[in-house]
Amino acid sequence: MNKTYRRALTIAGSDPSGGAGIQADLKTFSACGCYGMSAIVAVVDENTVGVTGVHPVPVEFVTGQIRSVLDDVGADAVKIGMLHSSELILAVHDTLASYGLRNIVLDPVMVATSGDPLLQAEAVATLRDALVPAVRVITPNIPEAEILLGEKITSQAELPDAAAELSRRCGGVSVLLKAGHLTDDELIDVLHNAESGRSMLLKSPRLHTRNTHGTGCTLSSAVAAFLARGLSLDDAVSHAKDYLAAAIAAGSHYTIGHGHGPVHHFHSFWE
Repeated sequence: MNKTYRRALTIAGSDPSGGAGIQADLKTFSACGCYGMSAIVAVVDENTVGVTGVHPVPVEFVTGQIRSVLDDVGADAVKIGMLHSSELILAVHDTLASYGLRNIVLDPVMVATSGDPLLQAEAVATLRDALVPAVRVITPNIPEAEILLGEKITSQAELPDAAAELSRRCGGVSVLLKAGHLTDDELIDVLHNAESGRSMLLKSPRLHTRNTHGTGCTLSSAVAAFLARGLSLDDAVSHAKDYLAAAIAAGSHYTIGHGHGPVHHFHSFWE
């Protein structure tokens, strides 16, 4: 009997410099043991320094890509990244809903590492009210969580309550709230697992490196990959956190580009 792959689909924009977006997602899927597939929602003109422009793919073409993949290959997990408009958000929601997929990870991308906005302002409410409650887990950073909550988050001690409150306001979705924008020496991300009602702290040392381009894409894709492989939500998030921490550490030794360089997605395979 032939073997079968664990399959992961990413729905996101592209990054021609290779560190974020679709490119980072596919690298992460491969490194974490999954067969990666993609539906491209936008061609983004960017590099390690910043975003110059976003060229959206027509909505019906995006949904066509998703259906082509799911009708033929199928998926054990889906990661959703940058969705730039309300129309696209609703179309992706409706398309995925018809397939009954459980393992959907949403990275609510709103701002690039460089500070450039990636989501239209009017689309924030659509993302929060329509798509977020329909996925299994979301992976916001602090600025994204602040936008979704409408409140400021200023300290590590606030993260558990903020993650639980965000879950409550967004239909009981699980929340992985990332601590990277704080300044503590230790990074302590918080997973509020809405399925168990428990919160988990995920610790890692802070590395002072410019090579943080695509960290959000990479973490959410790793969570999706480990869910696709059959891990529980707690274990998938824990494994993904460890993978990203190692990728950041390995990537910190490289110089690439003139801005925020990428993490090292294949650190376990390269000498």
